[in-house]
Amino acid sequence: MHQGYDLIGDIHGCGQTLILLLEQMGYRKEHGVYRHPHRKVVYVGDVVDRGPNIRLACDVVRDMVEAGEAEMIMGNHEYNLITYCTKAPAGMRQPYLREHTRRNTRIVEATLEQYANHPHELNEMLDWFLERPLFLEHDHFRVIHAAWDQQMVDEYIARYGGNQLDRDLLLESVDTSTFLYRFLDRSLRGTSLKLPEGRSMTAKDGFVRQFFRTRFWESDPQRYSDVIFQPDPLPPDLHHSLLSDAEKEQLLFYGPEEKPLFFGHYWMAGIPAPIKPNLACLDYSAVKYGRLVAYRMDTEQHLQPSKFTWVRVEQKER
Repeated sequence: MHQGYDLIGDIHGCGQTLILLLEQMGYRKEHGVYRHPHRKVVYVGDVVDRGPNIRLACDVVRDMVEAGEAEMIMGNHEYNLITYCTKAPAGMRQPYLREHTRRNTRIVEATLEQYANHPHELNEMLDWFLERPLFLEHDHFRVIHAAWDQQMVDEYIARYGGNQLDRDLLLESVDTSTFLYRFLDRSLRGTSLKLPEGRSMTAKDGFVRQFFRTRFWESDPQRYSDVIFQPDPLPPDLHHSLLSDAEKEQLLFYGPEEKPLFFGHYWMAGIPAPIKPNLACLDYSAVKYGRLVAYRMDTEQHLQPSKFTWVRVEQKER
């Protein structure tokens, strides 16, 4: 019997909903671990932050991975949490690898609050997150949190010999001049363009941003409207602005001949479906009372709308 995979999108602390989704897909808890007789879960990252049941979500995911019933890649929220909690070496201008700004603290505060009475447990989880791969490549599909750049993936493997970080690489990873920083920015946060002329926009979450997230599968984009890929719209006067040649050079293209790719990160809405026959985003805004989504992958080369499944996140998750 072939190995089937169930790829699950960003959980963000919706631990009760995760259990409902696993049970809906036929997983049952045996000896403390959710298992399926012939399927395995792949989590696309961002298990932590924002939601009400972060410890529960982390425990379910970790127990499954440790038992060989699942795999998990690192999301930007796991990476941010690790660097936020890691003390900087002497000589750095800040005490932690990720600055404890108001914005950065707001992002991780739910996780830190829910682990406040369990500091040893949090430290163990941070060490475990650091061991998670940054990307996965199976025979017939790929998984990354935000965007797959084959050239950068190849260079990462050549430089570091695998698909993981380690404690020694963390310091290098926060240095904006390094390849490692650029790789993590692309893999964990995706591609983006800067708004022109110093413009900024205020997103629905209240954060002011000067960049907007972009698609990485458009072969010949001409305007901003061809590449924007985020819930928040651009300022109306910029929506149909022409892309400059320099901006086009910054974009990435994942072609239709590539393996099916699964990712999260982008706060999708509506009924889950493939973006392209070989592309599926699995982040459907679960923690904003959206959907916690899975795709039930077998051996197909063209992804099928009927193979998405989900659970609506109810207010009772709170």
